[in-house]
Amino acid sequence: MASHANQDRALSFDSVATQYAAARPGYPPALFDAVEELAGRALAGADVLDCGAGTGIATRLLRERGARVIALEPGAGMAAELRRAEPEVPLVRGEGNRLPFAAGSFDLITYAQAWHWTDPARSVPEALRVLRPHGVLALWWNQADVRVPWVAAEDARLAPFTRSFPTTVAELFAPFPVQVSTHEITWSRRITVEEHIRNLGTHSHFVVMDPVERAALLDANRTALARLFPDGELDEPYRCGLTAVRAATSQASTTRR
Repeated sequence: MASHANQDRALSFDSVATQYAAARPGYPPALFDAVEELAGRALAGADVLDCGAGTGIATRLLRERGARVIALEPGAGMAAELRRAEPEVPLVRGEGNRLPFAAGSFDLITYAQAWHWTDPARSVPEALRVLRPHGVLALWWNQADVRVPWVAAEDARLAPFTRSFPTTVAELFAPFPVQVSTHEITWSRRITVEEHIRNLGTHSHFVVMDPVERAALLDANRTALARLFPDGELDEPYRCGLTAVRAATSQASTTRR
């Protein structure tokens, strides 16, 4: 991880692993279509390393596309939840800055909601080392779509207490001899207000917060949402930003949106 404090924060998810598995959103089929397009190959039959696999949300979806997946997860609590949910998946305890695999082991390395916990100066060379020729490093994040008015209002309420991550991280790869492509998928899921609050409660800035302060903040947000959605349900909208990285060839790097 980039720092000891960052590592501690990353491992804080262990305390909410069961809630994380139940409340966090998955990813739309269009994301995996885009991964295949940018990788130039089908996921079916690909050897994939899912780094920072957490409770196995992306791991499961990759397997459903036919990929042969190994999950890498540093946290004991998250790994235990992944093992419970996906007992057939090979699971390795570790993190992206020091990949415990031989060179040229994988066609694809994925980081779903996890790349920001690594130190790119270490995790990029490690990814390139264990990828096969023409292999791809794929990173993605679900980000709340603040173009939707109620999400923008919620973001403003919570902004002093939260930490956000970019939907594209292409600029981080400028020091490395790689080609970078990006894509964005918009999607949403229909859930209850309470499920939305439980999802928020699994984000690291809330997990590490004083419990009394966290409860008060989430209660205030619940009250605001209840006024907007009196039937107790909402559409939770996302912008899923995908970045695909491969070792540079003689061709110029490309970026697409």
